[in-house]
Amino acid sequence: MDLSKMSNDKKLQLCKYYFYGGFGLLPFLWAVNAIWFAQQAFCAPPYEEQKQIKKYVILSGVLALISISAYVAWIIVFQTYRVEWGQFADSISFVIPAGVP
Repeated sequence: MDLSKMSNDKKLQLCKYYFYGGFGLLPFLWAVNAIWFAQQAFCAPPYEEQKQIKKYVILSGVLALISISAYVAWIIVFQTYRVEWGQFADSISFVIPAGVP
């Protein structure tokens, strides 16, 4: 989709849609929102809706970084302690390696 062909009101509406969609356990939308609308928020000539778009872009970027950091931390902790957690770790795993009791 080409943002230059959209009206400013539609850009704001789409930016809000992606921002609130990220709260539906889809933090990838926050990253997309921050990247996709960054030029509209910071580099485009000033327009009325730009201030609100800038707010959503900044919040989306921050929330994307927080959620990515949480995912990476969980992956590191789980991979480090999976064997020590025993049956509990096996019960929350999607894939249990063959040959491991």
